[in-house]
Amino acid sequence: MMASKNHRVVITGLGICAPNGVGMTNFEEALRAGRSGIQHIKELEELNFRCQVGGIPPLNSEILEQNFSPLELKRLSAKGVMYGILAALEAWQDSGLPLPNPDDEPRWQWGTVFGTGMSGVQTLREAIYKTDEGKVKRLGGSVVEQTMPSGISAFLSGKLGLGNWVTSNSSACSTGTESIIMAADHIRQGRAEIMLAGGCDADGPYVWGGFDAMRVLSKNFNEAPTKASRPMAADASGFVPGSGGGALVLESLASAEKRGATIYGEVAGGYVNSGGQRGNGSMTAPNNLGTQKCISGAMAQAQVKPQEIDLICGHLTSTMGDVLEIQNWSTALGLKGKDFPKINALKSLTGHCLSAAGAIESVAAILQLKQNWAHPSLNCQNLHPDILAQIDANCVVRETEVFPMQVVAKSSFGFGDVNSCVIYKSWKL
Repeated sequence: MMASKNHRVVITGLGICAPNGVGMTNFEEALRAGRSGIQHIKELEELNFRCQVGGIPPLNSEILEQNFSPLELKRLSAKGVMYGILAALEAWQDSGLPLPNPDDEPRWQWGTVFGTGMSGVQTLREAIYKTDEGKVKRLGGSVVEQTMPSGISAFLSGKLGLGNWVTSNSSACSTGTESIIMAADHIRQGRAEIMLAGGCDADGPYVWGGFDAMRVLSKNFNEAPTKASRPMAADASGFVPGSGGGALVLESLASAEKRGATIYGEVAGGYVNSGGQRGNGSMTAPNNLGTQKCISGAMAQAQVKPQEIDLICGHLTSTMGDVLEIQNWSTALGLKGKDFPKINALKSLTGHCLSAAGAIESVAAILQLKQNWAHPSLNCQNLHPDILAQIDANCVVRETEVFPMQVVAKSSFGFGDVNSCVIYKSWKL
């Protein structure tokens, strides 16, 4: 039975701050061209990192001055928060929603779920040093708001006058996708009309150092940065760290139609779970059964059959986890070989943007769904043999492909054995 217009959740705005493109126009051009945003980072080389490449959004003074007042720029030093704000403000503008006046009453039916990971770690480091040096009075008045996990959602609430649910989730690499599912469910339950959903995360040695110490980052392509992220490849040697922000405006269909808003697609369903770090699951590895149940749960809520999925925008990090992910998708769908859907990996173009990954990748997924093309996955000419044992090589999108799409699936899996999967449908009454 078709849900009422009050409970169907549609996407009416998109915003992006990604390593290969800040702003939707630049991002779309990069996706269509298969252009990587991964670069050599001299600071990492000087600090003796094994991995000396990463993905950092290319900000400049013009972008910052267009989006922040001089006072805001003075107060904001947490880069991850800035990335999230830039993406969120673009999505809000794209949706056609107004910016409030300072004396307006809060919009009681508008809210946000905007996730983050370690966005304020650089600001926190500076605060610790000043405190240890006895310079507490010089910390300034913005340290707390930039280091608390909910700093991003709190800022957006004030900027946009949001009076409904305002919160920040944090579930490692699953965060961005989870935020979209949480926000969509809130609308679906009739508790809000409009929700801003997204994720953001920071960059730099204090964010990425722990991963380098774990030896999970790519170290074999420091002299060839754009070749470093190799999802699904036989010679993948670890993930490339990235950063940024992605944002979606979600809205009840009734509200969107009343406003005459442009609709990109529909959030048909989603599912979040954990493998409990049981079976083959651990802090860093997925419990296969948990992953499969997450995928199946999302399809059940969306009322989608496996054969209806046109494209999977995978988590696919350029680690051995890629093999397990493909196997779990194949098992959950009951599809192998040439029957498997098309699949691509945005991290080949951006690196792994951590807590922002799912949101950035969802923006890419919705663009592809709306416009009926799929971006290429770079550096996977030599697919891992265990992946080829599951799916046909032609299922992997390695050049930009144009084909009709009705259903796109986006998955995210994170440290702690946590999973999220969302199903997007092309919009129609």
